This record gives sequence, structure tokens and C-alpha cells, in this order.
Amino acid sequence: MVTDHARPALPDNLEGWLALLEARHGQRIELGLERVAAVRERMAADTDAVVITVGGTNGKGSCCAMLESILLAAGYRVGCYTSPHLLRYNERVRIDGRDAEDEALVRAFAAVEAARGDTVLTYFEHGTLAAWQVFVEAGLDVVILEVGLGGRLDATNVFASDCALVASIAMDHMDYLGDTREAIGFEKAGIFRAGRPAVCGDPQPPVTLVEHAAAIGTELWISGRDFGFGGDRQQWGYWRYTQPPAQGALVKRGGLAYPALRGANQLLNAAAVMTVLETLRDRVPVSMQHVRQGLMLVDVPGRFQVLAGRPSIVLDVAHNPQAAGVLADNLGNMGFYPETWAVLGMLNDKDVEGVVALMAGRVDHWRLASLPGARGLAAEALAERVRAAGAKGDIACYASPAEALAAAQQEVGDDDRIAVFGSFLTVAEALAALKAARRA
Repeated sequence: MVTDHARPALPDNLEGWLALLEARHGQRIELGLERVAAVRERMAADTDAVVITVGGTNGKGSCCAMLESILLAAGYRVGCYTSPHLLRYNERVRIDGRDAEDEALVRAFAAVEAARGDTVLTYFEHGTLAAWQVFVEAGLDVVILEVGLGGRLDATNVFASDCALVASIAMDHMDYLGDTREAIGFEKAGIFRAGRPAVCGDPQPPVTLVEHAAAIGTELWISGRDFGFGGDRQQWGYWRYTQPPAQGALVKRGGLAYPALRGANQLLNAAAVMTVLETLRDRVPVSMQHVRQGLMLVDVPGRFQVLAGRPSIVLDVAHNPQAAGVLADNLGNMGFYPETWAVLGMLNDKDVEGVVALMAGRVDHWRLASLPGARGLAAEALAERVRAAGAKGDIACYASPAEALAAAQQEVGDDDRIAVFGSFLTVAEALAALKAARRA
């Protein structure tokens, strides 16, 4: 149970606020809507903006980025809330494609603090309400909210969406969401609203998700049934029926450039995003030219991000088997590289064996990193699980992702590649180290 502490003097800068919130209750997860809903009501902060909530096991960040990029190309004022961040907290709250200023976040954190009274909020709950406050002050046309964990009991779910998107459903966070895909699907479907559209980008949704949508009267669009995509090496096309389930006229949109985000799975995400926009076309109409422009310009650090130069360095926050399988496929489509060096760091509650089993065929050398915190897995313990999963090649352990990356860079050949993956923490530290090296 989250407990409050004696309140110190309130900070006047962002660094102080983040330190206060972390000291108060850290990054601990405690699902539930009662606390955050009560504080939200006292804040009395509302907006006429269209609200899009994006959930799912994998692909949430990519879908949020595509929606943001397309809507900005169409001239709308857009707020986007995502988590976690890679390098600095401001990345979580974006206004018109730019990270929120420290001053706006400080005002918002203070507003939440003033409204909460004796109600205790988790780090994520306080941050979610602060993001909403920033968006309300900005006077936006569209607000995009990325679910933190699950959906039904996630803090973002206190804000009723005009359209909800579930990108994918896979086995992750089972301690909180259940140990079957059906149980997890029900939690993801908790962001659906009666009488409002919802989109499922997973072509094989759990029965629980479909049944929940029907039970509450949600208009549910399912990938492969109500909309989809096809294409060749040069371009792709989108199709949809005018109403679900697979009813009405068939509409086709062709001649689309591939999204700037790398990976074959991004067409699944792009088709789902286009369907969201189709359901909202009466409120935020978007032309196909804006769709093309938005998809060509979209960028998400840490999602199959291939850095320029030699050797190739790939950054991917893949931390569960579904995401690892996609990463393995994407690496296979990159072309020939003599050897691949993995820089891997993972949390101890993740399916390490499942991730490694899917990546083992792509990796020749393993450079393992310890991650900090109670959930962080020490490199030596990670090595035991990597070996148990059947990984081939040599294994070496390091105290941090930065040290593991530095070691790989010393050993790798110019024509080889380094794949950094396993956790947001792993990618964030590696990215920070690479940026620091460029400035040196």
C-alpha cells in the first residue's frame, strides 16, 4: 500500500519535483483509479480537445508517434503523453511535437499537489495528472495518452477517450494483468468506452477483448477483419470497410510511402492509426497528403533505431518475447553483417529466456549489463539465464549498459553491428553514452 510522508517545502524546479516524487513513493506500481480520479475531480481541469487513448503490449509508442506526426502535419495543436522517457522527463509530455518546458511541468506538478490534499498518488499518477494540466493550459485540439500499464486500472483511464486503440496483446506484466492472454486482453479493453469507437491492431484479439467491446456497446474495428494493408517494396495501401464487423462499402487508399519507422510491423501500426483517424474524421479531418507527410516524418528514439555510421548500432527497447521476435525479424531484414554483438540488460521480472530464445539465432556475442534498482537484474544472474535459454557465442558481464556498450565497441568490426536491447533503462544509458561520446 502506498503511504504518504511528511511534506517538505515544495520545489521550484523540475529536478526538485522529480526527486520529491521519487523519494515519496518512487516508481512503485499500484494500479487503481480511485486516488487519481478523486484528485482529477478536485483539479477541475478540462478541455474540449479530442482524446485518443493508446494501449497494448507493444507498439504503443510507435502508434502515438504516428498519430502525433499526422495530426501535426494536418495543422492541429497536439499534446502527447508517453512513458517512460529515455534521457529526460520532459520527453513524456509533448506540445506540438516539442518536449514540455520545465516551467510548465513545475506549474502542473504544483497544481496536482494543491489538489491532492491527503490523497496519496504514485509517481506515475502524479505525472499523468500533471501532463493533463499542461495540456489543458495549452488549449489543444487533440490529446494523445499512452497507457502506462494494462488499461482498465491505469491512471490514463480516468480520462474518457473519443477513440481507444489497442495496438497488440501479448504476455507481459503478468504479475499485474494476469497469466493468460485472455486475462491481459480484458485489462487492455478497459480503455474502451460505450458508444465510442475502438481499434484493435492485433489481428488475433483475445475473445475477452471482443466480448467486452460488445457488452458495453463499443464500435470495435479489428485488424484483418475491418481494415488492413498490403503492399510491395516501393509503397503500400490501406483498406477498410465503412463499418464493422466487415460491413458496408470497401474503401481503399493506395500509393502510400512506408513509415519512417523501421520494421515490417510498422504497417500493422500504421493501418491501425489510419483507422483511428477515420473514426474521428468528423471532428479532426485529415487528408491523405497529411497522412503521407506524417508517416514520412515520424520518429521514435529507441524503436528499432539504426544509428548512422560504422559499425551499425541498433537501439530497441524490446523487453518481452513478442517485441524480441519483431526485433529478430527486423535484424534479419537488414542485410548481411558478419557478426552481431548484443548489449543486453533486463529487469528480473521479465521473460529473459523467452527474449533470448528468439534472439539467439541473430547474436554471435553477448555483452551483458547489470541494471540498477530493486527490479534490475545483475549481469552475472542474467548470464545464467542467457545460457539456460540456449544462447551461443561468448558471454561477458559488465556493471552497466554504458560499460557493456563500450566493450562491444572495442571488439566489433567495422562491418559488424551492435544491437542494444532488453529494457528502456538499457537503451537510455547506451543512448546517453553515445551522445556524450559525440560531444567529447
